[in-house]
Formats: sequence, C-alpha cells, structure tokens
Amino acid sequence: MMPRYPILSTSLPLNRSACAAVLALALVACKKDAPPPRPTVPVTVAAVEERSVPQEISAIGTVTPIQTVSVCAQVSAVILRVGFQEGDEVRVGQLLFQLDPRPFQAALDQALANLAKDRAQLVNARQEVVRYQTLVQSDLATQEQFDQFKANADAAEAAVTADSAAVQTARLNLEYTTIRAPIAGRTGSLLLRVGNLVPSSVVTPLVVINQLRPIAVSFSVPQKYLDDIQRFNARGPLAVEIRPSNDTTVSVHGTLTFVNNQVDTTTGTIQLKATFANGDRKLWPGEFVVVRLVLTVERDVLTVPSQAVMTGQNGTYVYLVNPDYTVRAQDVTAGRSADDYVVIEKGLTSGQLVVTDGQLRLVPGARVQIKNATASGGASGTGSAR
Repeated sequence: MMPRYPILSTSLPLNRSACAAVLALALVACKKDAPPPRPTVPVTVAAVEERSVPQEISAIGTVTPIQTVSVCAQVSAVILRVGFQEGDEVRVGQLLFQLDPRPFQAALDQALANLAKDRAQLVNARQEVVRYQTLVQSDLATQEQFDQFKANADAAEAAVTADSAAVQTARLNLEYTTIRAPIAGRTGSLLLRVGNLVPSSVVTPLVVINQLRPIAVSFSVPQKYLDDIQRFNARGPLAVEIRPSNDTTVSVHGTLTFVNNQVDTTTGTIQLKATFANGDRKLWPGEFVVVRLVLTVERDVLTVPSQAVMTGQNGTYVYLVNPDYTVRAQDVTAGRSADDYVVIEKGLTSGQLVVTDGQLRLVPGARVQIKNATASGGASGTGSAR
C-alpha cells in the first residue's frame, strides 16, 4: 500500500514576503558562484615604427696592416747607431740604422782609383791606334801591329767599363750602410742593437714596420652571399662597420676594398677586406673585431623590437594592445632582423602597440597595465575592470 503524502495545491496564493526571500537567496547564491575578475597584467609595450633598416652581413674579422715591411741590411757591417725607439711611429725616409761605412768607403776609393788608372790606359791605347793607323797607311807599320794596338785599346775600354760597374757597386754598398724607413708606420721589437754585427750569410730582419694608417680588416662570409655582394658592390663601394673588441660601444666605419678571386673550398667562404682610416689608432694589427657589411638600406619598413615577436604552432605572432587595454594575439609575417628590431612584412600597421615584456602571463582578452609611459604615447594606461 503506497504511503500518502500531502499534496500542495498550486492554486493557493503565495506569500509575497516568502517569494522575495527566495529571490534574494537565489541572487546571493549566484553572486557566490560568479568567478572573480581577472587581475590586470603589467606589461611593457612598444609602438610599431617605420624606420630605415640596413641589409647587412655579420662576421668576425681580423685587423691586418695594409703594408708590412721587414727591414733587413743588404751589407754585412757593425751597427753604429739606431735612430728610433721600439714602438715609435716613423715616417718615410727616416733614419733607422747606421752601419759602419768605413770598409765600404775604402772599397769605393779603390774602385775609383782603378777606374782612373784604366781610363788613362784607355786614352794611351786609343792614341796608339790612331798613330799606327797612319803608319799602316804610309806602309811604315804592318797590319798586324795595328791590329795588336786596336785589341789593346778595346781591352782598355772593357776594363774601364768594368771599373765603372765596380764603382757603382761600391757606391751602392756604401749607401746601404744608411738604412731608412721605406714606409710610414709603427716599429716593432728591435732585433739587433748597436754593436751587433749584421751577418751576411743569413737575412735577419732588424725591425718590422706595420702601417697603421690606413689599416685593413680581413673577414670571411659564406659563399651564398657572393652574388649579393657583387651586385650591390657594382653600384658603389659598400659600407663596412666594425666594433673593436676592447670597446664595443664605438663603431668604426670603412669601405669594402677587396673581394677574393676564389672561394675557399675547405670552408665554403669568400675572403673580403675593408679599409679604415684609423686616424685615432683604435684598430691594432692582429685584433679581432665584429664586422657588419652593409649591402643596402631599406627605407620606411615596419619594425618592432625583436622581443615582441613570439613563435607558436601557427607561426609567429605578437600581442597587440587594443584601445580598451585588452590584448589579442596577432599573426605576423616576420622578415629579417637588424640590431634589436625585426622587420614585419605583414600583419601590423604603423603606430600600433605591441607587448615587449610580460607576454608569458597573457592570454587573448587579458587586460594590461602599461608600465612604460612613453611607448604608449603619454601616461601609462590601466585596463582595470569597472
């Protein structure tokens, strides 16, 4: 037998106070179940800007002198004087070494004496030839006698020629005792000092001079850039910018002056050289430098800071700040990088704001608080819920 329950009649009028109480309880329950508003995320932003961006190739280079001269003695003698200090800047023609000239002066004097003697004998021999030529014509001397005096005159003339060459050699050797700088540059270590005998059997450099102004930087780039380098270089000298290893805040500017005539088959690279004025002597031979070869400069391209570009499953994107301080993920087509910027080929317009720091805490639709006022065009913005 089924139990009986009291049946409430829906036709009975409800108490208005009871209905209001039930509605209030329902509203309170709804408010308790509603999720709290999302917190505002502090971010740093930057504006999408149009700028000129160079198309460049980066490499590591080595500073090399345009000219290097190993100064050697061409005669063997004792060093009497050194006309510079180690590490000095020398000019062209400056006295570097004075060797003992006395043996070479004596050799020159002897050669001059032999030349004078043989010239006198040549004069006498020529007179004999003239005299005997007349006697032969008068039948007072034989042809054989004339031929003998003619041969003597020719021998005397040859001796004079040999003596003249000996005089030139002796004079040249005497000049070699004074050694002067063939180029302007900075001297290195002094390898032989005053009192040392310069050996004649071994060519020993006395000092090495490196030209510092101007100076060259040698570097290599992958062969895939060769076509671009040749194409842009045909329009005019390409600009090269380097940063010395001891001061990366300073840029030194020069021009590309040499492209090697073959690719290195072992490394697949092509050797290049750039020339720099180096008036302040910041560049030093053997120093490693960071090289930037500028091929061309693109004008008025859209750029964003490189840290603004994120990579997702669908490609690259940025977080774009809306006028109401919410963010949305915007797909972009990123081009090449230059310095701290990335060229945006598609997806953005100039003046838009992109998030550069704080992206890891963002989701599409999140509200943000801009920390850097200048990037947002004025006072910092807050997207708090109202």
